[in-house]
Amino acid sequence: MLFSEIIGQHEIKERFIRSVQEQRIPHAQLLRGPEGIGKLALAIAYAQYICCENKSETDSCGVCPSCVKFKKLAHPDLHFVFPIIRPTGKTSTVCDDFIVPFRAKIIQSPYFSVNEWYAEISGDAKQGMIYSNESQEIIRKLSLKTYESEYKVMIIWLPEKMNGECANKLLKILEEPPEKTVFLMVSNSPDELLTTILSRTQQIIVPKLKDEDLVVALLRNRDLEITQHDALNVARIANGSYLAAMSIFNEDDENKVNFERFVVIMRLAWMVGNKKDHASLKTLRKWSDDMAAATVGREKQKKFLTYAQHLTRENFILNLKNKDLNYFSSYEFDFSQKFSPFINERNVEDIMKEFELAERHIERNVNAKMVFFDLVLKIIMLLKR
Repeated sequence: MLFSEIIGQHEIKERFIRSVQEQRIPHAQLLRGPEGIGKLALAIAYAQYICCENKSETDSCGVCPSCVKFKKLAHPDLHFVFPIIRPTGKTSTVCDDFIVPFRAKIIQSPYFSVNEWYAEISGDAKQGMIYSNESQEIIRKLSLKTYESEYKVMIIWLPEKMNGECANKLLKILEEPPEKTVFLMVSNSPDELLTTILSRTQQIIVPKLKDEDLVVALLRNRDLEITQHDALNVARIANGSYLAAMSIFNEDDENKVNFERFVVIMRLAWMVGNKKDHASLKTLRKWSDDMAAATVGREKQKKFLTYAQHLTRENFILNLKNKDLNYFSSYEFDFSQKFSPFINERNVEDIMKEFELAERHIERNVNAKMVFFDLVLKIIMLLKR
């Protein structure tokens, strides 16, 4: 993957290129930032530039034997670690068991979500993990001499998904890294990593994409029929994420499902709190049970709670009467015009806190039925303020 193929992020690209040219490549780097901004693509392009046999001052050559292998993500000195879902009945599985679909997913587009990856390798709603036995594979691969390049590069996508044993073994490797080895960790939630791992990495904050870079990328996408005006509007709504921008064009986008869930909880909670509608309370109880179902799964539950925080914030901002500050889709705006007065300075902070608390509880495996029904009861009271 070439730097020129990646949307925006010019400062990060220049930083990576400079580190190679000055021969000052940190042995462990953590690329942190939200989903959909190109962190994984940047890590791969950086690895390719490190290994390129005829690099220029701005990019890999793209044609040397090393670059040809990187194009297929099959370079022998490039290694991947990523969350996987252990098949039922298997007691041991490692990332290499899933490397073929992982490579294919990246080659198709490096801008994909963790949920999309889980859907690729499993038909159910399980949550993925980097299992403890992966640490032995990491040690084995890094103990080998480089095959073709000066450096071995290990890209760890979502290191926060490592279980405790694997994380502790990785820490020991980072403390005494093999010579000429580069770790590139790509994280959406670095706060979930061990602080000792964070302290042993050079952290690189990858910013959200600029609107103008998103617009260029959308207009260049041959699969989209989009005008300049539409591209500008979508870029603004996407809030710096190419993944979010692309999802807007998907009729089955998860955001639309989460929007409908948000509308249900807010309308029924208002009915219970202000109209004493007991039938709506029963419906809310069913809503919380449905949200807690195994078919939804923790990742989608967390996605909804994150989305709810976003839409709550946008409704509060809408009351400021400055449309330039809002990031709404058309259907979100239609709903929020009437709903936004109910999100005000008396309740907005507490509503946000309740959604955040529920998200943390889901992450920590608290009983989902309890979490969502407790959330429903809190929202009923807060909308009365």
